Amino acid sequence: MKKSLLLLSAAALAFAAAALSDSNAVGTWQTESNGKGYLHVSVEPCADALCGTIVMAYDADDVANESYEHIGKKMIWGMKPGAESGWAGGKIWDPSGDKTYKSKMSVSGDTLSVSGCVLMFCRSQQWKRVE
Repeated sequence: MKKSLLLLSAAALAFAAAALSDSNAVGTWQTESNGKGYLHVSVEPCADALCGTIVMAYDADDVANESYEHIGKKMIWGMKPGAESGWAGGKIWDPSGDKTYKSKMSVSGDTLSVSGCVLMFCRSQQWKRVE
């Protein structure tokens, strides 16, 4: 009886760990291309939230642009765990339009769904995991 309870507990812990890893937004993500290129954004914990920093830019031909003026700048900040297995309450900055949006995000496998709104204007993107 004790052995089967121990095995059942171990299986439940393994399942919970797998579920958490699927919803983990920490890592490096590739934004959707805007026709001119795309970015790599590193998402990491910052205080009690998640933040994202631009770590590299690429042109439409997939060539790295190491002189991109926004490398090292925060693109996402203040993302806190939300009720729907994602993060919300944060902000996201769009460097191409220099606009900041109220934002939320969620992970499904290797895709980070990011959306943001300012007033009634909303945008969303599907980012792919790089690391």
